[in-house]
Amino acid sequence: MFRTSLPTLRFQPDLDPLEAWRSAEALVRARWAEYRAARREDRPGAFAAYTAALDAEAAAARELGSMALAAAA
Repeated sequence: MFRTSLPTLRFQPDLDPLEAWRSAEALVRARWAEYRAARREDRPGAFAAYTAALDAEAAAARELGSMALAAAA
């Protein structure tokens, strides 16, 4: 069964962009571990949670990148 007890870490724009990315990256690692441990019947849901975490990490990385570009300008 797919566990939902993992901490919910998601992109939070009020956080420092680096900290937001680190939180999102931690969620990716947690969701990947959950996917790897999931039973066969739970894998589709676990994979969906993993890809959602990847999307959140990508959004945080874009924000971090835009802040770095703004600082360089």
